[in-house]
Amino acid sequence: MTHTTGTVTSSSITDLRTAPVAAPHESTVTRTLVALDIDGTLLGADGIVPAVTVGAVQGVRRSGHHVVLASGRSLVGVLPVAGQLGIDQGWAVASNGAVVARVDSALPSGYRIETMHSFDVGPVVRLARAALPAVQVGVEEVGWGYRVNRVFERGLVNGEQRQVADTELWNVPSSRVILRGDGVLTLLEPLRELGVTATPAGPDWVDVTPRSLSKATALERIRQRVGVDPASTLAVGDGVNDLEMIAWAARGVAMGHAPAAVLDAADEVTGRIEEHGVVAVLSMLR
Repeated sequence: MTHTTGTVTSSSITDLRTAPVAAPHESTVTRTLVALDIDGTLLGADGIVPAVTVGAVQGVRRSGHHVVLASGRSLVGVLPVAGQLGIDQGWAVASNGAVVARVDSALPSGYRIETMHSFDVGPVVRLARAALPAVQVGVEEVGWGYRVNRVFERGLVNGEQRQVADTELWNVPSSRVILRGDGVLTLLEPLRELGVTATPAGPDWVDVTPRSLSKATALERIRQRVGVDPASTLAVGDGVNDLEMIAWAARGVAMGHAPAAVLDAADEVTGRIEEHGVVAVLSMLR
């Protein structure tokens, strides 16, 4: 049973970046691991994190909680969002849990990869191309972009793209494969029979990652590393790839515009993206 968290409307928004946050006494603080999806949770269609959301995230971090970005995006798509939020030290989950990185502005690259799972993508690409010859394929190269059979339109993927022949798509293991095109959802079960994780990310998009991985599996490793109690975990998301993360968290929250399966799985439902629903959730931690 879900219940609704208060939403933030335009009439109630203040710039939380400047709001004072009292530093609680160390002995009384219960640190929370706060896992936040990016697209549809922090970012709208314009690709910019609203100032009120930036302020809410910064306030939560100043209070001593761990904010972890957890996304289906590649790492090169996650890092700019961390920059918008002012996260210069912390953890990030990319590629639906296949990649875990430490964000650290002191490093030349701005991050260090802690965990990267990869798999032989050949069977996946061959199956998809045989079933749907027109399918668009992107094979992730962590920290750079994608090898592709056809270039994806601007804004659909993050990082660089290099168009290659099919044989070059699978000549190196990868953490994630994108399959895009009409009918790709019919490939979900055949792909899973190959022993991989296949997750729909829209009516014409499937993300494929190694076996038994999700945002939740990566977040659990981070939780153990930072020493947060399982009861002090919070996750907010809006997509099917957030289902495991929402179930993993002691407090799983769905954005108000999420599909029915996500709404039903959540402990709470907050406002929609245009209502800054994530801000209402974060404000309860401050």
